[in-house]
Formats: sequence, C-alpha cells, structure tokens
Amino acid sequence: MKLTEQEWKDRLTPEQYRILREKGTERAFTGEFWDSHENGVYSCAGCGTELFSSDTKFDSGSGWPSFFDAIDASRIELHDDLSHGMHRIEVTCANCGGHLGHLFDDGPQPTGSRYCINSASLKLSKR
Repeated sequence: MKLTEQEWKDRLTPEQYRILREKGTERAFTGEFWDSHENGVYSCAGCGTELFSSDTKFDSGSGWPSFFDAIDASRIELHDDLSHGMHRIEVTCANCGGHLGHLFDDGPQPTGSRYCINSASLKLSKR
C-alpha cells in the first residue's frame, strides 16, 4: 500500500503517524492494548491487515501489547534495527510498511518469541 506522506497524515492520528511512519514508540504502560484481555484480531492501524490474534497475546510485563506469534508470517516483515546503540529486530507491516514494534526472543512457548507491539499501530476487532 503506497500513500503520500500527506495522505498518511490525513489517514492517521498524530500519534499513529509518529509511530507507524516515523518509527516512534509509545511510553510503556500507556497504550490502549497493553493490558487488554479482549478476544479478537489485532490489525494494522495503517492499512487494516490482520496481524495478531488475542489467542497469542500474553502479559510480558513490558507495558506494551505482546504476542508470541503472528497470524501469518507473510503479513509482517523483520528488519535489523541498529538505532539507540543496540541491535534489535524491527517488526513492520508487510502491506504498508508501517512500524509496529520489535521482536525479542524471550517470549513463552511454543515459539519463544515476544512481538512487542505499539498499541497505536493496532486496531482491535472484537469477536
């Protein structure tokens, strides 16, 4: 999905734009979904691609929504992130390129993964 920066600004809230398009991060324990226990599907706030299920959401204690797996690996992309003087794995939406958060290897089984995702980059469709 390709939009101009102005189209993104018109489509997203300022906070969503800062996170999805400028690779920002919301403060821990402040996002809408960090402590949500609703059943449903979490989609990209930028383009609507379904990314994560509440079935894989867990409380990591980090202050951000955390998931141990994506709905489909082809819906996300992983990139080396060397910013802030450390190596992390950035997670982006494969459809629109929006920054979602980061992937860590300290999650629960069965994957051992922790997708640490910004609430502002997600929309929840309750079921």
